[in-house]
Amino acid sequence: MKKALMVLCSASFLFGAGFPSKQIRGTYVEARSADVFVGPCFANSEVEMAGNLAVMGWKIEKGTWEGVSLDGLGVVGVVKASATLGDVHHTAYPVKSVLIIDENATPEQRLALKSFAQRMSKDLLSDVVRIDYKPVTLTVEDNNVHTATAKLQAGALAAIQTRGIRKADQVCSHEDVWYPPLTEVDHAMPAYALAHNYKGDALGTTWSSPEKASAFVANFHLSE
Repeated sequence: MKKALMVLCSASFLFGAGFPSKQIRGTYVEARSADVFVGPCFANSEVEMAGNLAVMGWKIEKGTWEGVSLDGLGVVGVVKASATLGDVHHTAYPVKSVLIIDENATPEQRLALKSFAQRMSKDLLSDVVRIDYKPVTLTVEDNNVHTATAKLQAGALAAIQTRGIRKADQVCSHEDVWYPPLTEVDHAMPAYALAHNYKGDALGTTWSSPEKASAFVANFHLSE
């Protein structure tokens, strides 16, 4: 009996070692052309008028997707919607999007990064009109999303830079998170966008929308 238990334990160990759970984790940042941390009066002044443009980026710290290791790689989604993203009263679709995939990724990793970004963003990245391969970096101050201080760079095409929201940024004194993040996250901090831009030519428009409380910095953790 004792010998049988030892064999069973050994088999369980080998099975666990040979078939690890498929988990992926990392950091995320987004910015939009409308405030996300805002008072109702200011939010109502932007809805249907702004907020249809966004940049979102993921940096995979560790993990696999569809059996492919994505450790250290990044992917960025750029979105042009038909209306304000997150408006519960009106649909933002149809949505056109661009993917910017880490140029360091292998062909196999590039496919996995595309699949990962589309899964995380639900339908926002379903209609991809172009894929670019550029250097993608995402750094978060002190590796702590609570600081809300992050910098995303996707070649010369897209960028976000954020800092934490300060009391001086608040106008109404009763601001709150008006829109949730555009993607699945574990924990998100609203942030102030010092920079938010897209300079590509695939969406028929470019933009620069800085100096707004329009960003989130977050962690994500997902089991495939």
